Amino acid sequence: MAKYFFSFIIFFSSLFFLGSFSHLKAETFELSSISVEGNNRLSNAAVANYSQLKIGTAVSSQDLSDAYKAVIGTELFKSVVFERNRNNLLIKVDEYPTVNKVSFEGNRKFTDERLSKLLSIKPRFVFTPSGLEKDLNAIELTYKNSGRIATKIKPKVINLSNNRVDVIFEISEGSTVEIESINFVGNRSFSDGRLRRVLESKQAGVLRKLILRDTLINERISLDKRLLTDFYRSRGFVDFEIYDVNAELSEEKDAFFISYNIKEGPRFEIGAVELVSSITGFESSEFSKFLTIKEGETYSPVSVQSNVLRLEEKLRLQGYDFIRVKPVISRNIEELTLDVEFVIEKGERTFIERIDISGNTATFDRVVRRQFFVVEGDPFNPNEIKAASDRITALGLFSDVSVNVLPGTAQSEVIIDVEVVEQPTGTLSFGAGYSSASGFGGLIEYKERNFLGRGQSLSFTINTTKDDQRYQLSFFEPMFLRNDLGLGVNFSLDDTKKQNAAYDTQNIQFQPYVVYPLGIKSRIKIDYSIAQTELSNPFGVGSIITNEVNEGKITSSRIGFMFTHDTRLYKLGPKNGILFNLGQEFIGLGGDKTGLRTTLKAAAQKETLKEEVKLTAVFEAGLLTYTSGNSRVMDRFFLGSQKMRGFEPGGLGPRECLNRQCGLTNNDPLGGENFAVVRFEAEFPLGLPEEYGFSGGVFYDIGNLWSLQNLNNDVLYEQGSWRHSIGASIFWNTPIGPLRFNFTEALKKEIHDRDESFDLTISTRF
Repeated sequence: MAKYFFSFIIFFSSLFFLGSFSHLKAETFELSSISVEGNNRLSNAAVANYSQLKIGTAVSSQDLSDAYKAVIGTELFKSVVFERNRNNLLIKVDEYPTVNKVSFEGNRKFTDERLSKLLSIKPRFVFTPSGLEKDLNAIELTYKNSGRIATKIKPKVINLSNNRVDVIFEISEGSTVEIESINFVGNRSFSDGRLRRVLESKQAGVLRKLILRDTLINERISLDKRLLTDFYRSRGFVDFEIYDVNAELSEEKDAFFISYNIKEGPRFEIGAVELVSSITGFESSEFSKFLTIKEGETYSPVSVQSNVLRLEEKLRLQGYDFIRVKPVISRNIEELTLDVEFVIEKGERTFIERIDISGNTATFDRVVRRQFFVVEGDPFNPNEIKAASDRITALGLFSDVSVNVLPGTAQSEVIIDVEVVEQPTGTLSFGAGYSSASGFGGLIEYKERNFLGRGQSLSFTINTTKDDQRYQLSFFEPMFLRNDLGLGVNFSLDDTKKQNAAYDTQNIQFQPYVVYPLGIKSRIKIDYSIAQTELSNPFGVGSIITNEVNEGKITSSRIGFMFTHDTRLYKLGPKNGILFNLGQEFIGLGGDKTGLRTTLKAAAQKETLKEEVKLTAVFEAGLLTYTSGNSRVMDRFFLGSQKMRGFEPGGLGPRECLNRQCGLTNNDPLGGENFAVVRFEAEFPLGLPEEYGFSGGVFYDIGNLWSLQNLNNDVLYEQGSWRHSIGASIFWNTPIGPLRFNFTEALKKEIHDRDESFDLTISTRF
């Protein structure tokens, strides 16, 4: 038996050896000619060129295999056959048809034009099954992302003469499937409502069906997971995890139920903070003053990373290019603290060979390039590259930003590869609105955040009401002279007809300005403005405004500054912090009058009760003094509803009344040269579903407006009087903007003040 078995093996081995030898003999030949059959649309030379075979060269079986793959890989042919006759090669092809027309049937959600932009199959292009499948998937994904997951698409291919086809997509759209509920399992520190406000996805409630439909999109769920993780970890929950996200379809297949299964873990605070050096002879103590992270604060990875960048920047400025700062985190589980040790250590001597930028078809390279504070040849710092990536993303010009570090041509060099995906940056808006102060109005606004691809901002606005118009043109270059200096210019024209007054006004202003950051959270704006103001058409006014009208057109030239410090900037955690603004305008410099205008604003904000309630306190004050000439009503301060709630515009402060008796036509609000206001407010949820967009608030305001340089015996309240008001607010986030309804009661007022129990405005935040 063994003898027969070995004989069998030897026999087949011999056949294999002889077959291999015979194949090897025929493996290579010298190609004499290439001919083509079956082609109608393409020339013989074109098909032969696709094969990449050269006449007169030695061709192997592997070369033929590669040639076949190259021809069939063009996706121009249904089939390709190679036939060899001695040294001659015949290529037989069967061409795919060309597309005569593409059409859609049954589509109502998206127009033909919108769907056509998704297709690779187009008239006069080659039709391929793979292209049809790709286009079918693209249309299905578009409908799915709009919430119509039951959409069915049936493609039809109709053969025509001359190897042409018509392609028809028959679409049955179905109904929209919305997110009915978003719930969380495992959350103890924050309510479901607070966490839902973090997510990009929203529930679709009763009111939202009339205004906005929210649908399940897989890409949005991925973003929501990242947002939720950032939310928790920025608040000290370093062990936070998302176990899974379940999206279940209802039995009726008309709604999704989304459930997040999470683990919060304990909340950690900052423990001991220390800066040490692992480099012999390097003294780290002098850099400790640059640490901003403090013991007892809630731990945040962003805060730690910002301190690393700050230290490395200070080291670089002092000539330490290849020194890195490494944060070492140590846990104290008993006290729930994290000790942070910043270790200064030697880094690799690596340099930047070049910075490559791709994907920016409309945006100039320099717009992206100037976000890097390093140039070719500078030492490579991975933290600085990460910060540059964040700055590019923060521009808001790109839907996706990818910054990768690639090996350079030398071992000590790297290449920074930047890939961006551009997104639309221009908007044209038409709107209508209502304010209890000015009535109904219309809005036309054009904004472009990437003007001519230069990263500049340009806007033009027309805002009108029944009797008033405002025209504004603005331009801003964020990095003038290729540094952090921003340069802008504003031009505005305001024309009012008896707006809360018994006279008309006109104000034309031209204002160039520069903005420069003084730190991560501070900046200063320096501007020059020249304006021409005019009061006209008085009706039943007193002598003070009559005299101001008689002055005619006044040219006012001023230079000023505005310092801003905001500790809430760049926070992923609670937006607790303070805002401080100090501005001054020096009036004169070629104008008709000289003086000084000073404004001050200080505000504090804190989120409490598991971030369900936001407390706000604001103090504002202003001082206007003239060293030559007098102020006019257009120059002075007024306390409208944005500053002092419970009173009409011009409803409090100095006013002129004939014989100190105010009537309907003789009751001129004059404004004041000094004012001070304190506002306290608490904002909280109303217990309604978050998707409705409602929240509530209560407030208490104290304000005073006083002082006039030009007086007569008919002026009341020039010395000032403190007014008090209390009220409640309803906030409503709508597609047309955040609306605010204020219901107010004036607790203390003067006899001739004009109070206001209700006003509706666009909501503002300090």
